[in-house]
Amino acid sequence: MTSLLLRLFGAPRQGESEAAARARMGKLAGFVGVFSNLLLFCLKLAVGLFSGSIAITADAVNNLSDCGSSVITLLGFRLGSIPADEKHPYGHARYEYLSGLAVSVLVLLIGFEFLKNAVGKIISPTPVAFSAVVGLVLAVSVVIKLWQGTFNKRVGREIGSGALEATATDSIGDALSTSSVLLAALVAHFTGLHLDGWAGALVALFVLVSGVRLIKETLDPLLGQAPGRELVGEIGKRIMSYTGVIGLHDLMVHNYGPGRCFASVHVEVPADQDIMESHDVIDNIERDFLEKMNIHLVAHMDPIVINDEETNEMRAYVNRVVKEYDPALSAHDFRIVKGVSHMNFIFDVVIPPRYGLTDNELRAAIAERVRLPGKTVYCVITVDRSYTSTTQGIGQE
Repeated sequence: MTSLLLRLFGAPRQGESEAAARARMGKLAGFVGVFSNLLLFCLKLAVGLFSGSIAITADAVNNLSDCGSSVITLLGFRLGSIPADEKHPYGHARYEYLSGLAVSVLVLLIGFEFLKNAVGKIISPTPVAFSAVVGLVLAVSVVIKLWQGTFNKRVGREIGSGALEATATDSIGDALSTSSVLLAALVAHFTGLHLDGWAGALVALFVLVSGVRLIKETLDPLLGQAPGRELVGEIGKRIMSYTGVIGLHDLMVHNYGPGRCFASVHVEVPADQDIMESHDVIDNIERDFLEKMNIHLVAHMDPIVINDEETNEMRAYVNRVVKEYDPALSAHDFRIVKGVSHMNFIFDVVIPPRYGLTDNELRAAIAERVRLPGKTVYCVITVDRSYTSTTQGIGQE
């Protein structure tokens, strides 16, 4: 079924942009979710009312919330595909995250209602009418939910949608919760033990946990999540592959929604290299990142002295001092300014978020450790914050 749907509606269309194709696939997943979850809601609601099972009814309402989630997902993909305008130059792709947040809050509210009803059923249990039809509907529901999970996971991976992959996980969890409802109904039918309220509570707790998890997953990119180590490593590896690049630092990555990634970085090049050559390398880096990784990258060129023996020795010395003081730190942009009675070591130090010392305390601690026999050295230190998942410089000497 998955392959058939993707073949009929997911095949690439001539002249279609990548963003349009992604939006179309997301809408397909949304329509599939609306139809299948609405079908399950109607079937389970009828069976739940017939049997008097709070667990089955709760599971039916859970499917209705899933249907609402699919509607919001559809809306999110629709609004997210609106092109950039004067007021929103970075596009509208974050609507997908906002739709996910709305779904998460809805799931959480429904979970609380489930739990309240289930507790009442545990306190005052009532018999549940079980029949072959009840068992068949629940079994079919499990199969459909498992299929939903595989479908959303495949589409989510193909278009890089965290929202759809989260929906896939939710569908697999729904299949497990429905299985527990079916098991409780069978136990009640064959043993007389009324576990319906407990099964309903289990479903409610699962819904609540899912709601909290989904809220966290949708809030992270909205608040400005640090890029993963894999992406940071890939960016560093690509930049370092260009001839004439000797290092990079101060990488920042901003996500304005799926497919809307912006980044800035300082690229180190030899100071004695022709400036036009270095500028050409920077231009090629920016162009290639947009074409090959769909990242709007702005690269700042930093000339580094590499052919002066004293500067190289002092740079290595300062790097060693910084690392010995704290392995989580890194130094870059080192240069020397010599005077008659002293010399200045000018460099930047990168610190991780929520570092234990103030900037001034850190400057003083490092400056205290930079000592050269018979020479007066003053350290001029700029403290940088890391905006990636790693504070280590990439391609540093």
